[in-house]
Amino acid sequence: MYKISRIVALVSALIPASVMAQSIEGVVKNSDGKAVSGALVKVEGTNAKTHTDSDGYFVINDLRAGVNEFHISASGFAHLHQDIVLNADEVTELALTLIRSPIEVIDVVATPIHMSVMESASPISVLSGETLRRQQASTLGDTLEKLPGVQSNFHGNVASTPIIRGLSGPRVLIAQNGLDVSDVSRVGPDHSVATEASTSQQIEVLRGPATLFYGSGAIGGVVNVVDGRVPTDNSTQGEWLLESNSADDKKLASFNLTTGYESFGFYADGYWHESNDYEVPVEAEIEEDDHEEEEGGDYVVENSAEKSNGFTLGASYLLDDGYVGVAVEQFNREYGVPGHSHDGDVSVFADLEQTRVQLLGELNVQSQWINKVNLRGAFTDYEHAEIENGEVGTLFENDTHELKVDVMHNPFVDWNGGISFHYKNSEVSAVGEEAFTPPSKSETIALAVMEEKHFADVLLQFGARIERVTIDADNVLLPVLEAHGHDEEEDEHDHDHGDEETATRVFDVAHKFTPVSVSAGLVWDFTPGYNIGLSVSRSERAPSAAELLSFGAHIGTNSYEVGALFALDDEEIGLSGETIDLETANNIDLTLRKTQGDVAFVFNAFYNQVDNYYYQTNTGLYVESSHDHDEEEHDHDAEEEEHTDELPVYIFETDDVVLNGFEVQIAWQATDTFKATVFSDFVRARLKDGGNLPRTSPLRYGTQFAYVDDSLTAHLDVTRYQSQNHVSTDETTTDGYTMVDASVAYDIPVSNQDVTVYLKGTNLTDTEARVHTSFIKDIAPRPGRSFAVGIKGNF
Repeated sequence: MYKISRIVALVSALIPASVMAQSIEGVVKNSDGKAVSGALVKVEGTNAKTHTDSDGYFVINDLRAGVNEFHISASGFAHLHQDIVLNADEVTELALTLIRSPIEVIDVVATPIHMSVMESASPISVLSGETLRRQQASTLGDTLEKLPGVQSNFHGNVASTPIIRGLSGPRVLIAQNGLDVSDVSRVGPDHSVATEASTSQQIEVLRGPATLFYGSGAIGGVVNVVDGRVPTDNSTQGEWLLESNSADDKKLASFNLTTGYESFGFYADGYWHESNDYEVPVEAEIEEDDHEEEEGGDYVVENSAEKSNGFTLGASYLLDDGYVGVAVEQFNREYGVPGHSHDGDVSVFADLEQTRVQLLGELNVQSQWINKVNLRGAFTDYEHAEIENGEVGTLFENDTHELKVDVMHNPFVDWNGGISFHYKNSEVSAVGEEAFTPPSKSETIALAVMEEKHFADVLLQFGARIERVTIDADNVLLPVLEAHGHDEEEDEHDHDHGDEETATRVFDVAHKFTPVSVSAGLVWDFTPGYNIGLSVSRSERAPSAAELLSFGAHIGTNSYEVGALFALDDEEIGLSGETIDLETANNIDLTLRKTQGDVAFVFNAFYNQVDNYYYQTNTGLYVESSHDHDEEEHDHDAEEEEHTDELPVYIFETDDVVLNGFEVQIAWQATDTFKATVFSDFVRARLKDGGNLPRTSPLRYGTQFAYVDDSLTAHLDVTRYQSQNHVSTDETTTDGYTMVDASVAYDIPVSNQDVTVYLKGTNLTDTEARVHTSFIKDIAPRPGRSFAVGIKGNF
């Protein structure tokens, strides 16, 4: 029995016993009348919840008299909502029936109001359990790319971030347990995400604006990695995994463990993986000349090896009405940067370290007005160095403090919801010869309100958020930039190859923004087993420090980046006189779902108009790379090599853009053991006045066949990526390709553990697959045919 906190006991003593003394008990069965064990029974707006036993039986005590909204969920079944009237001093008995659904319905845990795949006004995807373990890859973006509406900016198998409906970078927030992961992965595509999928419980993807819950950095969507590092109970359970992969000789080991004693819960996890340069079916780099390629051969993507390790320790104090706990994580990753090398012998690699302290807590206070308080806080110390010849060339640092408090009220005229307070402070710096942004400090203070109510068969949700965002930098440089064009009359060798940047001005920058976001949505269960979702939102975003202040060579994108604070005038770059505006997204989502039966589906259509969209445009100018090379690299005997040490100049500008598209998922549970799923997604991203946005993901469609019985599981995935011909200026088209993946797993009960041995095959046809959204698609295709063998256990 947990100890009751003095505060909760005092609050409970002030509430009349007749209000809190109601009980409910019942049984949960399926449509065939068989008991559903392990079903979660929750009372919305409270902390009351329990699981059914082996006979489907449950009981919940100490509920309020009056109308209570019950939510029942179980794996393989559609969720059930039911309003139950509890009378004073009576025990209410229920018989509840769950209907099968072939689309897995999983709740989102890091939002203050209830959201799930099949019930939310906003589109959601969740990757968890066996599906997460089967699809986990070396990077976060590659792990998630089989979800509808999500693709990856694949960066040579060592780094990737998710692209949601054509948006990525600073518009897609990557969070861990609801808080910003606080790395620099959204500054450059060659920067790895500082989070680990192998020790996570589930990964949630909110497609479309999620600014109400996470802030203006989520104007395009959210990826939230959920783990149990702050335990919510003291039961002993855990997971371990060992795996080896043939394409890159990868070795992976991971574990997580939760246990406890009396009122304390404890958690530990750890992981280690290491890989070599990965194999590809063709020469990695596309040759521009017409010479014949060698027949056969073993091809690899050079400088794509990596090794990572990390651990987490966490502990919680458990209350009868909640918990409070803390966890400390150490994350280490060292990886090569494909394409980032300056001669045949010297390659650049990144050395990443992050220490993260996280505080989580929930308290069900059950006062007259407030029923629950959620607390989330984190301090993150991030650092990664880019190293060449044993020396640090550029050092990136990010120190972030973040605090979020959700105060949820008791049902008020049947409305459930609350208020969220949010504070975040980030100090980011980049020092070295490839530091293209000056050190800066960003601070956000926000207040949000979120509410929902059931009107018979209609769920109404709405919310609003206001923020105060400040960006300060006290060492912004305006260099003299010797940029030039490549006109036909120009002598391409008549450029100064010395150091062309000399700071002519150093100044301070202080910008303040007040983004306001509002959202409204509804879900209408218009007939049993079907619903329609509609979400309308207007979200504002302050530009990031990188979008404003960049001025330097960004080797990860092979370009020279200039921020929106500056402007181009007759081949010279100076300060811009234009107002720095907020980016504003006006988004509409329409969803049709079939939630029950042997066939289920989800159809999403969206339209998103973004005003003052910050993006990079090619100026047509070039600058000499300022990177130090050996004298041998500047041998001008090879005069036929034109502009080999030059970088194109890209400048951030704003324009109005339109993104529209769809996502489709249809699942058919043909038998108790066999299921077939088809899916497709598409986004069209264009400038409102004409032209295309660069690196937009192509049309994609595919199918999955799954066989699952008591001990054997098998999957076959076939995914077609169409060619992408909608390209921006100076961007090349990309051919389509088909990926074929398969896996088989067999469960072996060992003592008190469930042990599984498995074999996974990816790209079984060994096809050449170049990812259009990748900055380095021409030098780093996807891995060729590979096989992974592993063993894992749960206890």
